[in-house]
Amino acid sequence: QVQLVESGGGLVQPGGSLRLSCVFWGNNFNYYVMGWYRQAPGKQRELVARITFGGSSMYADLVKGRFTISRDNAKTTVYLQMNSLGPEDTAVYYCNAGHLVRETVNYWGQGTQVTVSL
Repeated sequence: QVQLVESGGGLVQPGGSLRLSCVFWGNNFNYYVMGWYRQAPGKQRELVARITFGGSSMYADLVKGRFTISRDNAKTTVYLQMNSLGPEDTAVYYCNAGHLVRETVNYWGQGTQVTVSL
C-alpha cells in the first residue's frame, strides 16, 4: 500500500512562488511515475507535471517555464516549484503515483490548496 502526503500549499500574491512537497510512503518508489495534478473549482482535474524515477519530466503547456518538478529518490519525495504564479493557478494540487507497469495501480494524495490572490 502507498500513501502520499502533500504539503506546501497556501496563499500567495500574483507573481509569487510556492514549493509543494509530496512524501511517498510505501515500497518500490522506483517503480512509480510521480505527478502533480490540479483541480480548480468547476473544472476537471488536469495534469500539471510528471517525472520518472530517472528524472525525465514533462509539463502541461500552461506551466512550462514557470513550474519545475523534481524528485529526491533517497527521500522518496517529489517537489513542485511554482514561480510567477497567477490567479489562474489557483486550485487544489494533488500528488499522484502511477505504477510503471501495472497501469491500474494509481495512488492520490489528499490535496493541498494553492490560492493566488492579492
